[in-house]
Amino acid sequence: MIVTFDLFSALTDSRTGGSAVLGDLAARRGWEVPGTELYDRWDGHNKALQRTAHPPVTFADLSREALARAYTDLGLGRGTVDADLAAVQASVAQWPLWADVAEGVAAVAAEHRVGILSNVDDALARTTRAARLVDPELLLTSQRLGAYKPDPEIYRRAAAAVAPARLVHVAASARDVRGALESGLATVRLARTGHALDAGGPRPPHEVQSATDLPEVLRAL
Repeated sequence: MIVTFDLFSALTDSRTGGSAVLGDLAARRGWEVPGTELYDRWDGHNKALQRTAHPPVTFADLSREALARAYTDLGLGRGTVDADLAAVQASVAQWPLWADVAEGVAAVAAEHRVGILSNVDDALARTTRAARLVDPELLLTSQRLGAYKPDPEIYRRAAAAVAPARLVHVAASARDVRGALESGLATVRLARTGHALDAGGPRPPHEVQSATDLPEVLRAL
């Protein structure tokens, strides 16, 4: 069995990491906008753009347009978007993992090969703290697979990429859960602060509150 994790919800506390760097940028530019608001606007536009995106459009392209839209929403203009996105992407290497990740991923890796399934570009994925915890051959990105979440196609391509091994995906966000389930992929939800399932959306048969609970659930699949 191969187990993949979502990068920016299941493994990384991206809102904390992203809000910190955006808040610092805002302060240096004299903008009276909290980093959390900047991050939430940017993240919302990112997710909206990813719903209809297809390569050769890159994750960096989407992130740049999302940041430009967030700045426009807040009346900040677009003049600093390129420089600010470069700063945000450089900071990703320092974004924190959730507290249970190191222990939980190590426990899963003791029994299965472990990877990441994410919308990011290859180079950005390799810079993250989470990448150090998984098999480098199993960094399954949108760049590599040619599709974006939440399109079920990315999950099907991930499963094909690791065949004949069986793939199980660990998701946290509603859109990741939905895409994985709609593709027919075995899915376990890892509950995370700030990531709730849609009220009327699909629910996976297995959910855990901590990454350290995953080995027991995976043994039963």
